[in-house]
Amino acid sequence: MRTRYWERDTSLLAIEDVSRMPFKWAIGIESSKFFQEIRDREVLVGIKCQSCGRVYVPPRMVCGPCFVKLYDIVELGNEGVVKAVTLVNYPFIDPDTGTRRPVPYDYGYIQLDGADNLFSHVVRTKAGQSVEVGDRVRAVFASVKKGNVQDIAYFELADSK
Repeated sequence: MRTRYWERDTSLLAIEDVSRMPFKWAIGIESSKFFQEIRDREVLVGIKCQSCGRVYVPPRMVCGPCFVKLYDIVELGNEGVVKAVTLVNYPFIDPDTGTRRPVPYDYGYIQLDGADNLFSHVVRTKAGQSVEVGDRVRAVFASVKKGNVQDIAYFELADSK
């Protein structure tokens, strides 16, 4: 006897499994230098194209427009200008920390002094303050550094102390 399609058990089954999948991946010499300088000296660095003069942060291997291998690490300031910002109200688990990030918070695209591209990071303000496009911000570094992007705890308005 054949079972008709609409007579079949169509309930969904779920299999729950917890797997540990540790991994490491190489970030390259350029990005390693970026994180080492933050960790060891609280300094932001970029890399400059010898052909067109663009400075990228974080450093990368190749200039996009020129397709030239990049070598010249340059020191940048710890300040910049907000070029775009959004207020995040959606709570989620931060992949860098494994904890729920408190909301709301501002997330900005910052053109660091001396750089030609944008660097994205959290922008923290004090009560009653807001961050807007055109505001100057500065990096605030974590007290305990591990050699990753969280070594920059956040950016704050440059005129706040």
